Amino acid sequence: MVAVDANCAVPHFRRDSIKETGIVAYQENDMRILAVDHGEKHIGLAISDPTATIASPLRVIKHVSRLMDAAQVANLASENEAALIVIGQSFDEEGKPNLAGRRAAKFAEALKEQTHIPVILWDEAFSTQDARATRIEMGVSRKKRAGHLDELAAVMILKSYLDANKPMVG
Repeated sequence: MVAVDANCAVPHFRRDSIKETGIVAYQENDMRILAVDHGEKHIGLAISDPTATIASPLRVIKHVSRLMDAAQVANLASENEAALIVIGQSFDEEGKPNLAGRRAAKFAEALKEQTHIPVILWDEAFSTQDARATRIEMGVSRKKRAGHLDELAAVMILKSYLDANKPMVG
């Protein structure tokens, strides 16, 4: 990992001190990222590989309560050695968080109370629709597509985040 502040770049910056120092950091290697698709009934989770380049489904957990859900996600993030948690947030046509987006923001606040891992909100625009389209492209039958898409939507959120935060090369 490389930390970047206004005056210098420091290679091999420890990821657990990002929050303490306030220095902006981007992933170079060895940084798993956990993505969360927060739904009303289920919470989809995806995890990156250690190089933060590949997004893979992790699991779906059933919604219990905001605090219980936050504790479960915090534990899974820790178990999977995540250095960052990205929570999908949806917006309305005016660019303001809609009801689901506000719920995601409240969940993010609850999660921040449960973990030392940095938590950010990320625009999840079309993640569920993209997940549905991906299942169709994969040839999944209509009957099997009827289930929830939370895990795959979390992969789409993570992929969007990873694509937008690729280190500049050259």
